[in-house]
Amino acid sequence: MTLDPKTLKDNLDLLESIEKATLRLVVQAIDDFRNQASEMFTQEHDLVADIGEDITREAIDRLGMSIIPVRLFGKMDYKRARYLFLPEFAIRQALFIDSKAEAISGQGTATIQTAQTSMKIRQQRAGVRVEELGKLPTIIEKEGQCLLTTTVFVKYNYKEIQKTEKRLESISILCLPNGLLQQRYNPDAFDTIWLAGRNAPSRDEAFRVRISLKRLKQKAHWRVQYITLPALPPFTWDE
Repeated sequence: MTLDPKTLKDNLDLLESIEKATLRLVVQAIDDFRNQASEMFTQEHDLVADIGEDITREAIDRLGMSIIPVRLFGKMDYKRARYLFLPEFAIRQALFIDSKAEAISGQGTATIQTAQTSMKIRQQRAGVRVEELGKLPTIIEKEGQCLLTTTVFVKYNYKEIQKTEKRLESISILCLPNGLLQQRYNPDAFDTIWLAGRNAPSRDEAFRVRISLKRLKQKAHWRVQYITLPALPPFTWDE
């Protein structure tokens, strides 16, 4: 009844379906909570990153999900070992969700660290081919259990009305492919979903990279979903 994540190496279409189902869950949670999210951005005076993290956690907790008693670690806001139930099977999953918040002008990208992906980051920087290893494993083996790693990012795009007032304009939600899907999404430095990150090698800053939402959506349209504010018109899944 429970699928071994290791078998997905030979069934990448099924892996895509699992990630799609996971993204649907997160999108549903955020969409159900978007009115409260808009209100929190208007009324709260914390750092925007903290507001985004609070919104994501409250939205996911309100919807709820199963729990596997395995503690996960990593540089992600929300970490949960859980069961994902699909019609033909269940699978143990290590779900990582991270929240981002940025001015609306930057809505086309999301900045991540290598600790937030199981993919190899293959791209060109200043004409030089770069390959950086993601630090998340594709499958986490812990406490005698194998869990499929799945990473989702929720990005809150806001407009600054005044110095003390920000208005939430839209929410971008994306599922970054598991590293087992490397050849489909980023086989080499020329066929890539990545853009250069905002780190300066000359200052010895840690490597960062940006996901191009446009490039990711071109690879698989469903992997990037947009929720607009206010709540009308209702959200429609973009297949």
